[in-house]
Amino acid sequence: MRALLVVNPAATTTSARTRDVLIHALASEMKLDAVTTEYRGHARDLARRAADSDDVDLVVALGGDGTVNEVVNGLLHRGPDPDRLPRLAVVPGGSTNVFARALGLPNDAVEATGAILDALTGRRSRTVGLGLAAGTPGTEDEAVPPRWFTFCAGFGFDAGVVGRVEQQRERGKRSTHALYLRQVVRQLLGDPHRRHGTITLERPGHDPVRDLVLSIVCNTSPWTYLGNRPVYASPEASFDTALDVLALSRLSTPAVARYATQLLTSTPERGPHGKDAVTLHDQTDFALHSKVPLPFQMDGDHLGLRTSVTFTGVRRALGVIV
Repeated sequence: MRALLVVNPAATTTSARTRDVLIHALASEMKLDAVTTEYRGHARDLARRAADSDDVDLVVALGGDGTVNEVVNGLLHRGPDPDRLPRLAVVPGGSTNVFARALGLPNDAVEATGAILDALTGRRSRTVGLGLAAGTPGTEDEAVPPRWFTFCAGFGFDAGVVGRVEQQRERGKRSTHALYLRQVVRQLLGDPHRRHGTITLERPGHDPVRDLVLSIVCNTSPWTYLGNRPVYASPEASFDTALDVLALSRLSTPAVARYATQLLTSTPERGPHGKDAVTLHDQTDFALHSKVPLPFQMDGDHLGLRTSVTFTGVRRALGVIV
């Protein structure tokens, strides 16, 4: 087997020594080319070349969810073809590692590497569904190119929080759960649209759902983690189905307290619920439109402001080693 290992040197939870150990372990079992990323988008470019080659069987992403997202978009740059494309393996090296943990991998890089090698020996893999987000035809965002996401996307409030966190990290702050919670409070205080939503959800064959404040699109469950605690925005979301949606029409102070408590106490059987919550399961095609530009994020990566995004849930998109 020939494999490409894509290494993000800025991965927050792996040292240079740990990376050397992992590379040695993988190289002992396969013909391995290890490449360290040098710029934003480099992981995508490396995976694209691997997808276009005829001799790469496996691409291993060593990094956080952002690195994994880039690799996935490189592999699928011509579209999904799980029977032809190299399979993906993920060694978690970020601060949260939602995709890897949702696959059932250990959150420790060394242990995850061992699990991947065991899976390769046992020829264990699965084909997962992914989400695709693109600009909506006929809108000012129609030229935005399609982009795949592995576990979630957000339009509105939660994407604003992600943007604030990224700004703090650019200033040298460490990515911690306390940092996220502080930015949630600041976004809440500074969001002019939290009481009167501007988002409309449209899907074929149904009436539009208007005046939404935030919308979270999930491709799997849990939605994220606070330390070791999983948080379930859409408990039914799965890699085996299309996309799930949690949207809220109100973020008054009492509503924030209620839904924040529900998220923190959510379980695989029960997520946020109530008169202001809209929940949809296994959605293949839908669009989100806003009267004003709002923040947009995918897999924890802030992508700027958008007024409209079209989503597609694609089952059986990519083969993954687990």
